Amino acid sequence: MAKRLRNSGGGGESAFAHDPQRSFDEQTIFWAPEVLAAIVPVAVASASDISSASQPLLDLTVGHVRRAADGWHAVLRMGAVEHRIWSKVPPVVGAPSAAELTFDGDFDARAYAARRLWRAMNGRALGPAFHQLSKQRRERISAAIRALDAHNAGGSYRIIAKALFGKKRIPDRAWKTHDLRNRTIRLVQSGLALMRGGYRKLLRPGRKDE
Repeated sequence: MAKRLRNSGGGGESAFAHDPQRSFDEQTIFWAPEVLAAIVPVAVASASDISSASQPLLDLTVGHVRRAADGWHAVLRMGAVEHRIWSKVPPVVGAPSAAELTFDGDFDARAYAARRLWRAMNGRALGPAFHQLSKQRRERISAAIRALDAHNAGGSYRIIAKALFGKKRIPDRAWKTHDLRNRTIRLVQSGLALMRGGYRKLLRPGRKDE
C-alpha cells in the first residue's frame, strides 16, 4: 500500500541547513533544483503514464528526504552513486514515478540525470557522468580555495605563495614582479569569485546565461 513520507526536515524552513562544524563529506548537502542541474523533478505517475505493470519504483529508503518551502528533496544512494530528485508534493512510497522535464537551459543535463536514475532503478550500468571536471581544473579550484582561506585569515600574498608553491621557490628580492606573485593574486581572485557565487557554474555545466 502506498504511503506518504513524513516530513523529515522539521518545519521545512531549513531543509538545506548544514552543520558548519562538520565537513561537507560528513553530511548530506541538499541543493535547490535551480542551482544543481542534475536534480530530477519527479511526480507520482498517473494511470495513463504507466505502460508496464513491472515499472520499477523509486526506493526512498536508500537515502535522505527533506522538506523545504519549494517542495520535497531527496538524495538517494544507489550503488556508489548519489541520485537527486525533487517533488512539489510529498513523495509516495510504493507509487510509480514520472520525471517532469522542462525544455529550459538545464534540459540536457536533467534528461541525462533522469536517464541515469532510470538505469539505476533497472539495475543497469549508468555510464559516465554528464559533466566531470578535469584533473587540472580540480587542482586549480583546490589551490584557489586554499588561497582564499589564507587570504581571509589575513595572510599576505608572499605567505600564501609559500604555502602553495613552497618556500624555496619564493625569491627574497624582486617579489613584486615575480610570476608566482601574479599567480597567487589570480588564485585569490578566483577563490573570491567562487565564494561570491561563481561555484554555481560548476553545478550547471553548459549554461551560457551566467
